[in-house]
Amino acid sequence: MAVSSGEGRNADQDDPERRQSARQRAGEEGLLFDGQPVKVPADIGYRGPTACSAAGITYRQLDYWARTGLVEPTVRAAHGSGSQRLYGFRDILVLKVVKRLLDTGVSLQQIRIAVQHLRDRGVNDLAGITLMSDGVSVYECTSPDEVIDLLQGGQGVFGIALGRVWQEVEGSLADLPGERAESSDGPLGDHQADELARRRRARRTG
Repeated sequence: MAVSSGEGRNADQDDPERRQSARQRAGEEGLLFDGQPVKVPADIGYRGPTACSAAGITYRQLDYWARTGLVEPTVRAAHGSGSQRLYGFRDILVLKVVKRLLDTGVSLQQIRIAVQHLRDRGVNDLAGITLMSDGVSVYECTSPDEVIDLLQGGQGVFGIALGRVWQEVEGSLADLPGERAESSDGPLGDHQADELARRRRARRTG
């Protein structure tokens, strides 16, 4: 299974010096996320170009992943010619994670299993997860100790703290247009969009 627990220790992982070195590396790479991402509105969606911009992917990738069921829009699917897909915040978070895993050389087959694992989790749980990869498998860590154990064991050559990705996506979407799922009038009006952006900026600045 591509996503597995980071639990498990060996003799090397009890070496205090190596453990401290692994902890320092994890801190430098931003793998030990301890922030508290804010809750995002579930009924606000983003069109394809906006989702691409926030996730750092091409529209071709977005379309292919939607058609193959890797990451589909959960706010509103496309129905017929002229209809617009709407991607939720969590969808865009997963899109960004998929892109980063692909960039490290993880196979699409392994990524599909990892995405299904993330999809089965509640939104609030995602912020506390760090994904580690050795370029072949993906490991799930839910505590700093698990991250450090994988770094010591050699499996963690690449890591993604989902809480940090959450904040990155939130920052990217702050000034991009969104719309409500039930709306047929297109993007949110200027007043609504300004209010959403104001709230996001306020959350980022504390």
